[in-house]
Amino acid sequence: MLAAPVIPAPAPWRPVFEYAYGVLVGGLLGIGFASHPDSGHDLVMVVSHDGHGLFDAVTGEKMARDRDPDPEDSTPDAVADLSCPGLGPIAGSRIRIAELFGGGLHTTTGDSWTLEAVTPAWPNDRVLLSVDGGLPHSGPYGEQWWHIFHSTYSELRAFGFPPSGETIAVATSSDVSLWTRHPEHRNGSVAQR
Repeated sequence: MLAAPVIPAPAPWRPVFEYAYGVLVGGLLGIGFASHPDSGHDLVMVVSHDGHGLFDAVTGEKMARDRDPDPEDSTPDAVADLSCPGLGPIAGSRIRIAELFGGGLHTTTGDSWTLEAVTPAWPNDRVLLSVDGGLPHSGPYGEQWWHIFHSTYSELRAFGFPPSGETIAVATSSDVSLWTRHPEHRNGSVAQR
């Protein structure tokens, strides 16, 4: 594990954002998933000390932002189900958030992709993607499992898949990184943020 370098996620996965560590979100507390009511794209809701944001997990577009949420709903730990109110196209719904105070995201997909966090050199977490069922890995590195994210500068907050299994999200205290296996967009480019 210590010797395995960070490598890109294999096909069909592709990064959503241009930058290696996704998009900066200072004071990030947690993330949750929803589905866009029109396009069906996975949406990622980000909760931070600076408010709430919503990203399209296929295009990287920032769909909505609330810099001043109601104090009763500003962090998910204020309610029993760790949720926050939706915004933008998912306004009127509540989104469960995996974050600093608890909760979790799916770590496997219906077609056997698996995500796990390991910490062979504490406190730096590594996120591994695999198709061999996870630890202990039965297949070779770079063919059956991949080290796709290494948190050397910020604390890991959450990682996982939405129920669709079409997005990978990794959130730290300072940023969120996304990968999708949804078909290319914008002539094959990735979003710039």
